[in-house]
Amino acid sequence: MSKRALISVSNKAGCVDFARALNELGFEIVSTGGTFKTIKEAGIPARYVTEITGFPEILDGRVKTLNPYIHGGILARRTPEHLAQLQEHNIGPIDLVAVNLYPFKETIARPNVTLQDAIENIDIGGPTMVRAAAKNYESVAVVVNPERYAEVIAELKEKGEVSAETRLKLAAEAFTHTAEYDAYISTYLNKQVKKDDSFPQALTVSFVKAQECRYGENPHQKAAFYRNPGVTTPGVGTAVQLQGKELSFNNIMDSNAAFECVREFSEPSAVIIKHNNPCGVASAPNLVDAYKEAFEADPVSAFGGIVACNRAVDKASAEEMVKTFLEVVIAPDFTAGALQVFKSRDNFRVLKTGGMPEGPQQGWDMKAVNGGLLVQDVDKGQVSMDDLKIVSKKQPTQAELEELLFAWKVVKHVKSNAIVVTKDKCTLGVGAGQMNRVNSARIAINQAGEMAKGAVLASDAFFPFRDTVDEAAKAGITALIQTGGSLRDDDSIKAVDEYGMVMILTGMRHFKH
Repeated sequence: MSKRALISVSNKAGCVDFARALNELGFEIVSTGGTFKTIKEAGIPARYVTEITGFPEILDGRVKTLNPYIHGGILARRTPEHLAQLQEHNIGPIDLVAVNLYPFKETIARPNVTLQDAIENIDIGGPTMVRAAAKNYESVAVVVNPERYAEVIAELKEKGEVSAETRLKLAAEAFTHTAEYDAYISTYLNKQVKKDDSFPQALTVSFVKAQECRYGENPHQKAAFYRNPGVTTPGVGTAVQLQGKELSFNNIMDSNAAFECVREFSEPSAVIIKHNNPCGVASAPNLVDAYKEAFEADPVSAFGGIVACNRAVDKASAEEMVKTFLEVVIAPDFTAGALQVFKSRDNFRVLKTGGMPEGPQQGWDMKAVNGGLLVQDVDKGQVSMDDLKIVSKKQPTQAELEELLFAWKVVKHVKSNAIVVTKDKCTLGVGAGQMNRVNSARIAINQAGEMAKGAVLASDAFFPFRDTVDEAAKAGITALIQTGGSLRDDDSIKAVDEYGMVMILTGMRHFKH
């Protein structure tokens, strides 16, 4: 008895060559719809599924393979009992199932897609055949990925069958395929019915492995990077690597931190990240000046850092960047001149995002803990001039207001407790991750040194005591921006007025753990 293969694919890449090879190996081909037409037009013998089922397609094609003549042939184990039942009911066994599913993900990604369009692209027969074949992997080979066609044909030619080891691997891939498919449907439909900001009772997410990393946070740890295919906005997940050696876990983490910080600014800006904290941030009339100022803010920490820019990197900027050792530069684009400069550094990684995202970051922020997952909205909180509350007797100048807002955008991206000192839209000192706020302030102020005179200070949360104000005043800082809301706000306001400083409250906190 000849073997039988059922081929019904939405992604028809390679299916003609696959069907031809199977036919030459003695397989009878059974197919449906557009796949049948494609195979027949290529001159390959094939039987339409209705010949097997003896029943026409109905309900606009919604029902065509949901039939015992199909699923009996797929699910039958090759035991005497099951084979006898197949013979009794005149059902032929199916030895290979090549199926991939209706393009639901691509459909919902289209602009202005309707719910009805999405519903009609929910595959029913396809997943049923895939799951049935995968369940019966001991007897049936299931292929959902066109990239596996060559491997399957090679084994059939060499061994006369698909090996048990390969069938198990293909079954695992098949269940991953249907799980991912169902995750997209679940997520999409939940968005249609959810009327509030509550989180779903069960969280189903699907990520696709983009690459193996060189290593994890440390060389003895393995790591991989998974992309969310549903996110298409410019960022680390969609960036294309133009040159350089393989990215490590830390490279990707820091590149993301840098790009998410630089997207805050509308003027030409550069951010240098070290260990997930900005060590230099600057905005300027052009990118090369922004980069130079960001670098000079802390050249020691910038060594081995990650650079993000919100403009295309030009030759002049690239020439500045290659003067020191940097791990990665990520930007919306690169001129030909810049790429030519970077070629002198073979290992230097260059990531192109293809643009800058519009508006604040959307979606969820997810952090793994032992035995669980923490999920929250991303911190898309922003403040404008109208949101600021001036609590000092001294009123800020327009220039101070703009500088304070610059500092506030930076401090949002520094690990808490966070203090940032800036002047002329450039960081002078960054105090990150300390267990008390005044120590973060001392670190930032000490780093700023004499440049702190006439600078501003931003805090990611309220001042629990007046000590941060005292430290800022001693350094010559003239204006502060902080959340407010402490039980001792009056103490800090009193201190500010004693020193003749400006203080503004935002009413918004930006902890970043």
